[in-house]
Amino acid sequence: METWSEPVVPRLPGEAPPLRVHDTAAGQLRPVAVGPVARMYVCGITPYDATHLGHAATYVTFDLLNRVWRDAGHEVLYVQNVTDVDDPLLERAVATGQDWREIALRETELFRADMMALRVIPPAHYIGAVEAIPLVVDLVAQLRDAGHAYPVEDDLYFSVHDDERFGSVSGLDRDQMLAIFAERGGDPDRVGKKDPLDCLLWQAARPDEPAWDSALGHGRPGWHIECTAIALHYLGMSFDIQGGGRDLIFPHHEMGASEAHVVTGQWPYSRGYVHAGMVGLDGEKMSKSRGNLVFVSRLRESGVDPMAIRLALLGHHYRTDWEWTDADLVEAQDRLARWRSAVDQLAGPPADALLAAVRESLADDLNAPSALHAIDRWVEDLRLHAGPDPAAPGLVRDLVDALLGVKL
Repeated sequence: METWSEPVVPRLPGEAPPLRVHDTAAGQLRPVAVGPVARMYVCGITPYDATHLGHAATYVTFDLLNRVWRDAGHEVLYVQNVTDVDDPLLERAVATGQDWREIALRETELFRADMMALRVIPPAHYIGAVEAIPLVVDLVAQLRDAGHAYPVEDDLYFSVHDDERFGSVSGLDRDQMLAIFAERGGDPDRVGKKDPLDCLLWQAARPDEPAWDSALGHGRPGWHIECTAIALHYLGMSFDIQGGGRDLIFPHHEMGASEAHVVTGQWPYSRGYVHAGMVGLDGEKMSKSRGNLVFVSRLRESGVDPMAIRLALLGHHYRTDWEWTDADLVEAQDRLARWRSAVDQLAGPPADALLAAVRESLADDLNAPSALHAIDRWVEDLRLHAGPDPAAPGLVRDLVDALLGVKL
């Protein structure tokens, strides 16, 4: 599957401090110690509607992490999937009378355009569930042959408790797991399962639904195993960051980790789990099922500068839940105009300390709001006192671009 064009990222002088992020599994801030190549997997969209601001906030979060790593001199191996066959997509196809493949292609292309407009650095590997079916089949066969998968009628399920560490990603108790599993695509009440929490690996063909011939029979992948297969193939075990929205902690990231632990006999699947908060609208989480969505593409079509959209998202710390309002956009547009005016000046206050402050903010759990306020102070200082340094505006332009992804 094609990605999108990569933005040119300026090189900055000096050295970046070590990064610390909040690790969901540890429940605390932890340093992210990576080798020469930093490895990250971020779960992608199910393309039946794209891209609302909740999506955009998540992918801008991990773009920040990508930029911090690159600024520290690391090569980044970033992998993202597209769940281009799944129940929500098929349900949308039935509801609208459209072919599911046409919806997936259209919405995936719209997502690419939105990410490019927001200057998100693309993944090195952008893999659709359909193209990953051979990887999934091979992984499920390994689980089955090792006794970790079992049939329920013609479907195959994973025995989650074959992983002694099951539950270590989310930290949830069994009752919490059962409630959330039922809400987020699970089937705890299915007759024939060994445990209500066991998850689907391979679904046998259903009438009028897409299916593929394989060594597992005619069918299609379950949700969690899709990401596990892609991540193991392109990143291997013990990659550095598993990322996504907070609603993926359980069951998606929990199940994926257990599948990987069991099939490889190794631990950990990921060395760190980073999750973005939820974006709301009108008092509810922004989601396709509720229909309370603000789409990036519609904002762009109305003439909103994508850099203002990005600044509005960066104005909230990635781990917080927050609600989108028109005031967010107005504030971001004003900030963008002030910053652009400032970097167009012939000179300004020295900006070396500002570069250090922005780096420190982002190294401290990707604290983008703190970084924005530091730049605001420099801009205000320039307005009040001008400044003697002719190189300062250019450095500020470059640091805002390289670290925050905002083109001034």
